[in-house]
Amino acid sequence: MPVEKVSMSLDTEVLAQTRERAGGRGVSAYVNEAVRRQLRRDALAEVLVEMREANGPVSDHAMEGVRRLWPGPDDKVARQPV
Repeated sequence: MPVEKVSMSLDTEVLAQTRERAGGRGVSAYVNEAVRRQLRRDALAEVLVEMREANGPVSDHAMEGVRRLWPGPDDKVARQPV
C-alpha cells in the first residue's frame, strides 16, 4: 500500500508512551494502526446515528437484554445463556 510522509505534533508523554508500546514496529506503524482503528470507530458511529435517525432510539428494555448478553466491564450482571 502506498504511504505518504507527514509531520505531526504529539504531547511529549504521549510520544514517549507510543515509542515504548510500538517497540520494533516503529512509531509510524503504531500510529497508522491507531488512526485506522479510529476511522473504523468513526464509521461505525456514523452508521449508528443513521440507524437511530431511521428507527428511533433503542428502548430501555432492548438495552437491558443486550447488557444481559454482553455486559460491559462495569456491569455486575452475570452473562445469561441465550
